[in-house]
Amino acid sequence: MSEFNVKKLLNNNVLIASASNGDEVVLIGKGIGFGRKKDDPIDDSSVEKTFVLKGAKEQEQYKKLLPYLDEDMLDVIISSIELIRKRTNSFLNEHIHVALTDHIMFAITRLMRGMSIRNPFLVETKALYPFEYEVAREVVQLINETANVDLPEGEIGFIALHIHSSMVNKDLSEINQHSQLISRLIETIEDQFEIPLNKESVDYMRLVRHIRYTIERVLNGEKVEEPEKIASLLKEEYPMCYNLSWKLVKMMQQTLKKPVYDAEAVYLTMHLQRIQNKIK
Repeated sequence: MSEFNVKKLLNNNVLIASASNGDEVVLIGKGIGFGRKKDDPIDDSSVEKTFVLKGAKEQEQYKKLLPYLDEDMLDVIISSIELIRKRTNSFLNEHIHVALTDHIMFAITRLMRGMSIRNPFLVETKALYPFEYEVAREVVQLINETANVDLPEGEIGFIALHIHSSMVNKDLSEINQHSQLISRLIETIEDQFEIPLNKESVDYMRLVRHIRYTIERVLNGEKVEEPEKIASLLKEEYPMCYNLSWKLVKMMQQTLKKPVYDAEAVYLTMHLQRIQNKIK
């Protein structure tokens, strides 16, 4: 018995089908609609290579995008998501089909009109999500080669955030909010040190990732133990870094609307002091 039966063909790569439990789904796959007609069964071998949209909201949003996509562009986007699925080898939130299709479509449209958009969080995204960034780089390379376009590096950062959002099942807006917060924290550090940080340095990467995991701990309400002796030492020996870390902690509290444990200021001080030493 087949898992799905065709209800309506939308194009050669997308069709509406009924599942064995009676639910309506949208099936997306290269050539899945070619030569099929209503009530045709979808065999298991086809399903294995197919994306299934089950959520009613995602189905409606995706169907609204289709009129704006030609078959070639849709083929490129499906190949891109297939690449992401293979490389991440993880469950992807099905919203990636809507979000990434919409993003790539408008990114190419903007490019054709000479309207490039700078990605102000590119460096931070690269440091925060190195794996997703490398997968996104492969996606952009695939799109550029297949669609004969030249998407800028900033797009790697945007697509990396979409990949991360889908992998961790979080809204892109929430991930963007955290990236912006990290960017503001870094600007505050640079203002205090009165020097731009070396964005390619290992210490910078460690600092950015430490801030990311601090934000995640705060959101999850995780407490880290406060090393009291070290706290007293850092406060006495490195007052500027200690005070700066508390300034950063207050910025986090205001943005995240959650308490930040005192110990986080201690560990931030250690990262800041290490960077300050390299600057001297």
